[in-house]
Amino acid sequence: MSKTKLEIAVFSIEAALDALNAGADRVEFCENPMEGGTTPSYGSLATLSMLTEKPVFPIIRPRGGDFLYTRNEFESMKSDVLMAKKLGYPGIVIGLLNTDGTIDTARTKELVDLAGMEMEVTFHRAFDRCHDPVHALEAIIKTGCKRILTSGQVPNAADNLPLLKKLIDQSDNRIIIMPGSGVRANNIKDIITKTGATEMHSSARKMIPSHMQYFKSTMHESLQATGVDTQEIKKMLEQL
Repeated sequence: MSKTKLEIAVFSIEAALDALNAGADRVEFCENPMEGGTTPSYGSLATLSMLTEKPVFPIIRPRGGDFLYTRNEFESMKSDVLMAKKLGYPGIVIGLLNTDGTIDTARTKELVDLAGMEMEVTFHRAFDRCHDPVHALEAIIKTGCKRILTSGQVPNAADNLPLLKKLIDQSDNRIIIMPGSGVRANNIKDIITKTGATEMHSSARKMIPSHMQYFKSTMHESLQATGVDTQEIKKMLEQL
């Protein structure tokens, strides 16, 4: 039995490198953690692509909020997919819904087709906001996505293991179901054991203090950045 893969969500170039150096099998590369993750800038994508050859999947998400996109936002997403492809990234992460909570299969397939054979496509936790996960799973498979990131339609994956197992059983190796959200070293093994997951996702988030020596006291701020806890990543890998 092969080792379960561990993907880490990161929000900066340094966090991506830290996660990969700690042993993560892949990183989901985002910016703007307070928005839940948006598409990294061209500068960030271009720089990271030169710093590592390990698997990095940029998220293609033009803004925070819901997953219902305007025509202009979708055009931006298409351009970002092509940019990631040109920079040589091996995969991307997307998620699009219709107003009624169904999967926007037409636009999802269009982005998958743009990604082509060069890139794998993960459908992210927009899935956790869909109306019918059983039907949505079949719809996403038809678009050509290779995996679905899901917490089982609750905030923390460990709190809905029956649905995660049901989805993994339903997938029948046609698509990877990757549990994520609230995944840590103290629960990752239990989630895998009870669901049969072959890939797991965690942010292993850690706030990094500023290295500034001078702070303006009247601003009343700490200026911390979102990084990754490399020790937590190593502990999760030990569980795998």
